[in-house]
Amino acid sequence: MPDRIVLVGAGGHAKVVIATVRDAGGDVVVAYDDDQTRWGQQILGVPIKGPISGEEIGTAPAIIAIGDNRARQSIAARLHAQWVSVCHPNTTVHPSVSIGPGTVVFAGAVIQPDTTIGAHSILNTAATVDHDCIVGDFVHIGPAGCLCGGVTVNEGVLLGVGAKVAPNIEVGPWSTAGAGAVCVVDVPGSTTVVGVPARSVKADA
Repeated sequence: MPDRIVLVGAGGHAKVVIATVRDAGGDVVVAYDDDQTRWGQQILGVPIKGPISGEEIGTAPAIIAIGDNRARQSIAARLHAQWVSVCHPNTTVHPSVSIGPGTVVFAGAVIQPDTTIGAHSILNTAATVDHDCIVGDFVHIGPAGCLCGGVTVNEGVLLGVGAKVAPNIEVGPWSTAGAGAVCVVDVPGSTTVVGVPARSVKADA
């Protein structure tokens, strides 16, 4: 990880990214945000500028510090920064794990052997991903979320706080599992599921 990193986004999620970068031995030098009310302020001592612009950010080492999966996808498509990943030092990540650029892994997370994590994804506080999982790009596994062995979580999936996915289950792209949901059968793409066991409540547009 580079010593000096630029953030894209300056909301609450960015606070945890800043803390993670600092705990990992790096420094965040500036955060860019489109919210004009934040310009000229600071977030945990980091100056906030705007708007989010490729001209300003250029090819600097950067992380998109925004929790919304669609927003990260949109920003990654239009900027050409040097996207970097960061893992909090208080994580357990097996050496065989592959982590894509722009992904953040917060404190207490565990990633077990032969798992692949895509780009610009979030493994939030105390999330666990067991062996042989595939996690796509722009995924957000919420705090204490849990993937058992052999799970596939496709692009853009959101797992809410404490959501769990049973072994060898596949969650389709851009689906959402609500807080505490337990997925024991495959989840189609663009679907929201809730409950124990998780059941579909709607197909997302």
